[in-house]
Amino acid sequence: MGRHKSSLRKGLAFRKFTLRSFPSNYEWLDNQSIKFQISSKKNLFDISYNTESKAATVLKSTPNNLKNSAHNVHTAYLVSNNIEILTDNGQVIHVTKDTVDGIVNGSENTHRQEFGIHTGMWWSPNGKNLLYYRKDESMVSKYPVPQWDSRVASVHNIRYPMAGMKSEEVSLVVFNTESKEYVTLQTGEPKEQYLTSVTWDPSNEFVYVGVLNRGQDHLKLNQYNAKTGVYVKTLFEEKSSSWVEPQHDLQFLPNNKNQFLYQTDKDGYNQLYLYDTNGQLIKHLGYQDVIVTSLKGFNANHSKAYYIGASNKGLERHLYEVDIKSGKTKQLTTSNGVHNASISPTGKYVLDQYSNLSMPNLIQVIDTKNGKAKSILEAENPFTGKINLPKIEFKEFLSPDGKTPLNARITYPTNFDSSKKYPVMVYLYGGSHAQMITDRWLGGVGYFDLYMAQNGYLVFTLDNRGSDARGRDFTRVTHRNLGENEIADQLVGIDYLKSLPYVDKDNMGIFGWSYGGFMTTSLMTKHNSTFKAGVAGGPVMDWKYYEVMYGERYMDTPQENPDGYAKTSLLNKADQLKGNLLIIHGAQDPVVVQQHSMDFIEQCIKKGIEVDYFLYPSHEHNVRGKDRVHMYNKIAKYFDTHLK
Repeated sequence: MGRHKSSLRKGLAFRKFTLRSFPSNYEWLDNQSIKFQISSKKNLFDISYNTESKAATVLKSTPNNLKNSAHNVHTAYLVSNNIEILTDNGQVIHVTKDTVDGIVNGSENTHRQEFGIHTGMWWSPNGKNLLYYRKDESMVSKYPVPQWDSRVASVHNIRYPMAGMKSEEVSLVVFNTESKEYVTLQTGEPKEQYLTSVTWDPSNEFVYVGVLNRGQDHLKLNQYNAKTGVYVKTLFEEKSSSWVEPQHDLQFLPNNKNQFLYQTDKDGYNQLYLYDTNGQLIKHLGYQDVIVTSLKGFNANHSKAYYIGASNKGLERHLYEVDIKSGKTKQLTTSNGVHNASISPTGKYVLDQYSNLSMPNLIQVIDTKNGKAKSILEAENPFTGKINLPKIEFKEFLSPDGKTPLNARITYPTNFDSSKKYPVMVYLYGGSHAQMITDRWLGGVGYFDLYMAQNGYLVFTLDNRGSDARGRDFTRVTHRNLGENEIADQLVGIDYLKSLPYVDKDNMGIFGWSYGGFMTTSLMTKHNSTFKAGVAGGPVMDWKYYEVMYGERYMDTPQENPDGYAKTSLLNKADQLKGNLLIIHGAQDPVVVQQHSMDFIEQCIKKGIEVDYFLYPSHEHNVRGKDRVHMYNKIAKYFDTHLK
């Protein structure tokens, strides 16, 4: 290791950098050379390193911390709301020069990062053309966020499209680095639509776009000519009575430029489908009820694909191998738990890292032919000799629908004695794209849960219908009625807690953040005899105040679903609040704006209902950094005050 680091220093003479260990995230360029990136204070270096000669060569140097950067032959990055390109010969191209407030280019924060969007720019395979989002939100309402960091407070305006109100208009533009010409893809009307799953064709000639209507129930996968922007054809369409939610770009087969993998849960579970570029479905590559969570690539001859999939009612994650031609699928990891695994280029070995409820971490190499595993590292329990770790166990309940199993987790108080009675803290989230309970180390329990267990509480968490990794039907029951089925599921677990002889059912508390804050307040009002104390952080109090992309997927618009919005609103239920409720909000929250909690407090005042409120003036949707310790201390003291 020392020799490698020394040669890197020589290759990067006169440039400061930090290399604490040899980079693990690298790729082989040839039989002797690998490529990886390292950072200095000012630059990001692409390094070629010869493992035989120990020589390091700087392939490319780009400014560090470039916002939303996209690397290829050239590097594209953002300066404010405009795109610049640093070419391979050091030339800077100013791609966009928009100065109008509300015009945003190349941003990953397009469609508020729903639909799996994680970038706003895409290089063509040959590196000559840059495709990018152009977002026009100039017509979207400005929402004021007070700033408290000056003697006279000021206002920072953000663009926040609330459900049922005017939304942003987005287009896709191709910039040619050689001709300096621009082409806008003709994605058509209405302009309030979502452009998703953006993918270049391997030929550089076409771009594929999932065009989703604002109602989010009708998706068209369209092909466009990258040179002219002209619409070519619709490969296929996907419709739903609830919602269609594209989350992934297309994955073209490395050995067949006319075939690609597409992910959808249209048949019940998010799985792989093999299509050709004419839109013909060649094969469904799904396996049982396994949900694809991460595509891991192909073997050397590209005959097989690999993915991590959720299984065992969403509790576990395993590596799967699927033969692309036959569809035959093989599970390559078998030990129960949550696996993060990758395959060797030949497909002969699996590098597997996993944990489960009782095992902190194990890294092993698995021979795929005989299934034999060789352990490389097995971590010891890091808490041994430091704390008396509380007992943690999984539970399974049946949803009120009479057919759906629900996963739950109990963290028992330290030195648990079943002859005693203990106060309870229910910790929950309950919303989509989140899962609290998996068979990983400690069952996914958080350190605050452990602290509360050490402090004498029984801590309970349940993943209700609507949460992640359980399939289409598990989530779609929330459509147009957020909070209804979720609460019904939570009550199953709560009723179980009440039945336990060691639970002090007169001293039960509940805590959740964001969607969990919505759930907490819902339970404190709609089922107000259950909890003596609750803490709701960053809570949604009325979905009409939430943004278009997320809110309308589940609730449609307030105009389309007035009864659903009235039923889920907590503003008209403030007079039902019993017990002690602490609401916490970040004053800079751009996700669940502070108006939610302020309006709820106003309703409490009008109804003569007492409620506690605490504001973090400089924080956004989550309280981060050292102030997070302050927050958890406040929550713990609040429960101690009212439940002990």
